[in-house]
Amino acid sequence: MYDTFYGLNGRPFQLTPDPHFYFESLTHRKALSYLGYGLAQGEGFIVITGDVGAGKTTLVSHLMATIDKARLTAANIVTTKLDSEDIVRVAANHFDINTDHMDKAQLLSAFEEFLHAEARAGRRCLLIVDESQNLPAGALEELRMLSNFQLGGQALLQIFLLGQPEFRDMLQNSNQLEQLRQRVIAHHHLEPMDAEEIEPYVTHRLSKSGWSGRPKITSSVFRLLYSETDGVPRKINALMSRILLMGAIEHAEMIDQPMVERVIADLNGEDVEIAAPPTATAEPKNPLWEKPKKAQTASTDAPVSAPAPFPRPNRRPRRSMKWSTFVLRKRRRNRPHRLPERGLHPKRSPPNRLWLRQPPTRRWHSRSISWQSVCRGWKRA
Repeated sequence: MYDTFYGLNGRPFQLTPDPHFYFESLTHRKALSYLGYGLAQGEGFIVITGDVGAGKTTLVSHLMATIDKARLTAANIVTTKLDSEDIVRVAANHFDINTDHMDKAQLLSAFEEFLHAEARAGRRCLLIVDESQNLPAGALEELRMLSNFQLGGQALLQIFLLGQPEFRDMLQNSNQLEQLRQRVIAHHHLEPMDAEEIEPYVTHRLSKSGWSGRPKITSSVFRLLYSETDGVPRKINALMSRILLMGAIEHAEMIDQPMVERVIADLNGEDVEIAAPPTATAEPKNPLWEKPKKAQTASTDAPVSAPAPFPRPNRRPRRSMKWSTFVLRKRRRNRPHRLPERGLHPKRSPPNRLWLRQPPTRRWHSRSISWQSVCRGWKRA
């Protein structure tokens, strides 16, 4: 609704992770560096943890959108309420391995054969496991066993583990995961964004949706967003969606702090009055494009007067040689004379004479010069 009112080409604050709206904050830049380092190593486990809505899935999706799929085969597992055998079968299915009517031994053999075939084709395999905090220790141990497959001293499978802070605690404190901890080559925890990053984050997502400055957002809104969401991206998205929805309902062209406070009160269950949209005002009349109204017809008894004559435009006056100089040459002596404001108008006649509204004068006795000729250095009369 609000995207149509504000002229956006999409929903900038949707809750579904979308790599198109990826915003590189300081903590996301560090996490992306660790992921790039892990891909360059081509082995082991990389662990990315963070609070709910911190942007873990968006980060990995952005990374997957930038890799060369001709050299890397990736599979992503989201449902992780699985035991040790199911996790292997689900991973094989995501790699398009047929696992029908296979026991665990056959399943592992088919998985290894697939990894060898990909390696011979020049492709590496990457397995991404999201919501890893739901996996039991036995399932994590099975993933470690899958990472043992090698060909010529080179690991055939690399695994990314994404989870919430409790997965980090389980990985550090569980005695059953000692071998898995030794296989982790990079680990980063996504922190919430800082207060200075809220405004760039909001404007970045709006710009990705075709935002052209409408609605305007005051600086106090970003401070209030940080205090209410603690810098968590998903919380910011949820609150901004409600704010834009309120603005569209009220036909608001500016998002300010009072509107955000009313939205927060509405989310907390308080009664909030929605302002009525402003009534449409009539556009000012402009006589330039308005069609002239017809004059009212007079009664037949009234005398009909003749139309007023159309005013005749004034003729353009002749240009006068206002600052011209008239030089007379007689007996090798020049005598310049300044003409009046309405000076003489020289006209040349066919018999090579110069007429100055006076008795005719020979051309070699008189010449009319201007300031341009004087500036060019012409001095002789």
